[in-house]
Amino acid sequence: MEPIAYLNGNFVNLRDAKVSILDRGFCYGDALFETLRAYSGTIFRMDQHLDRLERGAKSIFFELPKSRQEFGTILYQTLEKNQITDGVLRLTVTRGLGTMGKLWQTGMTPNLSVYAAPYKGPPVEWYEKGVPVSLIPDCAPKFGGMKEQIKTTNYLSQILARKQAVDQNSVDAVMVNEKGEVCDGTIFNIFLVKNEELSTPAVNGYVLAGVSRQVVLDVASQSGIACRERTINVEDVLQADEIFLTNTGWEVLPVTRVNGETVGNGQPGPLTRRLRQGFQKCVDAEIGK
Repeated sequence: MEPIAYLNGNFVNLRDAKVSILDRGFCYGDALFETLRAYSGTIFRMDQHLDRLERGAKSIFFELPKSRQEFGTILYQTLEKNQITDGVLRLTVTRGLGTMGKLWQTGMTPNLSVYAAPYKGPPVEWYEKGVPVSLIPDCAPKFGGMKEQIKTTNYLSQILARKQAVDQNSVDAVMVNEKGEVCDGTIFNIFLVKNEELSTPAVNGYVLAGVSRQVVLDVASQSGIACRERTINVEDVLQADEIFLTNTGWEVLPVTRVNGETVGNGQPGPLTRRLRQGFQKCVDAEIGK
């Protein structure tokens, strides 16, 4: 079966889902996106993803082309047309067709696309043995006056950071800003455990309010696990007892090496395993499994 995508009111074969080369998302990265996960036919925490999309749109003076209810309908229709129950969806909204050389424009009609693919998780051994990461001196673009990082299609910093990490035989990069503060990874949030206390970088202009990040915070709170959202520096990471990463596809992924140095005892830690189990229970409860 050929994949089917939604584009501006129509469902078409994925290979036919095209926009103009003058689209501002293509030309300037002037676009927002969300990656969502479906479990057993139910999209997990869809409302939180749409909340973030709306916050991002407001912060960049962007009028979304659909209501929340319409977005939800389109997302579920895309799953149905692709006969996918366990999958990943990508929703992208660009500011629309622009004019060459005109940096700021208004009055355009946004382009909206959604596509879905069956979920293919990381190798099982990543969870059993943990993964290596590298600390890379770079960060996602910080936009002036914004209290939190937004999920735009400007991803060149993340792409280059991932390249550097892979060259160092790491799975991915943890990004460090010019102040020496640990921010996000290229596609994930990071959590540390030290002396049985959980911490994660506070949401700010460099740090995205990840949906999976919030799931972990919710699970920790419900489980009586102390957690702080705070400024984290490189030394905190290098001295952590446990480290794990969170995103829509990975859920909770343990880290066992940073810059080639062993984290803790070199195995996924007990709190990481507990929170991963809690994450999965949260998914089961919320999708009614």
